[in-house]
Amino acid sequence: MKHNGRFGDFGGFYVPEVLIPALEEIEQAFDRFRDDAQFKAELNELYANYAGRPSPLYFAKRFSEYAGFKVYIKREDLLHGGAHKINNTLGQGLLAKYMGKKKLIAETGAGQHGLATATVGALFGMETKIFMGSIDVERQSLNVHKMKLLGAEVIPVSGGTCTLKDAINDALRYWTAHVDDTFYLFGTAGGPHPYPTIVKYFQSPIGVEARQQCLKQIGRLPDIVTACVGGGSNAIGIFSAFIADKDVKLVGVEGGGKGIPTGQHCATLCVGTVGILHGARTYLLQDENGQVHETECISAGLDYPGVGPEHSYLKDIGRAHYVNVTDEAVLDTFLLFSRLEGILPALESTHALAWVVSQKGKLPADTTVVVNLSGRGDKDIGIVEQHRPLNK
Repeated sequence: MKHNGRFGDFGGFYVPEVLIPALEEIEQAFDRFRDDAQFKAELNELYANYAGRPSPLYFAKRFSEYAGFKVYIKREDLLHGGAHKINNTLGQGLLAKYMGKKKLIAETGAGQHGLATATVGALFGMETKIFMGSIDVERQSLNVHKMKLLGAEVIPVSGGTCTLKDAINDALRYWTAHVDDTFYLFGTAGGPHPYPTIVKYFQSPIGVEARQQCLKQIGRLPDIVTACVGGGSNAIGIFSAFIADKDVKLVGVEGGGKGIPTGQHCATLCVGTVGILHGARTYLLQDENGQVHETECISAGLDYPGVGPEHSYLKDIGRAHYVNVTDEAVLDTFLLFSRLEGILPALESTHALAWVVSQKGKLPADTTVVVNLSGRGDKDIGIVEQHRPLNK
């Protein structure tokens, strides 16, 4: 490859030799078509008339009154499919189509990337397989049903922790044996090069729009931009347009699970160490022997022991600040935000909202915070009801 996809010391591609030609093919196609007038026109038309871009920037008046400062919400939950994932799947799906690939595979945790991939598979008439941890199949049954309705085959993965990490492992194994006709539509800003760069590119409209909307609606840039971080695609999407704006603080919020001292969490950037996971050098949760820790988080989409390499780089250079919030804080905030704003936020996105709540009384009243609401919470109602039944 002409470069190794490095973000400082992070990134690269650490994969079986059989996958290197496939990764090179994807990189070459991406470099060619992202500047191709026809490709760009077709993608922009899909963004506008299929996905529903641009998504609004909404001033959350009642939530702002509660927090004690101004909070604006980037409404990615309003996109087709209910999450930011459609941005990336439309981009990569169209790339696969231009490359002449006939089949798509993908991994998924919360099911939103799987659903978005199944959506694009149906749109482009491509055979689609979705690898999903068996635990996530159970806790995200609604999204599983939607994927099947769209014609995708959902393959439960029962190895390891039965969650996102293991779904990626099995998807990579499958791809190794089917590289000729199959495109691996990777869901997060992680994995081997060129995926972190590709996913960032297709998610960057979030940040581009948010920056323009802030200047138009607020008259200036925000003080803080925050988003949840699992693998980190929605966060890098919105961060990307503000990285050069040194006065804008970037805050990524990870899953604290039951709390850091218990070890039941997925706060990779808060307490992880550097190693290799899913083809990239990045921060991950591992023991002294390099064995990957099991993770636990109420949000399936954040239940991952690694993170995209650019987030690791932004952490190390101090450009972005990474924190975590507990499951209990997330559940409290889910109910609070729903009742204050009439919006059901995905449990993933609620992590960022929970951090905002934690800043109540700490930030000046003239502070402006933009929260990327990466998805809607329909898929999580069963989980919330299990932990906070409303009939009690």
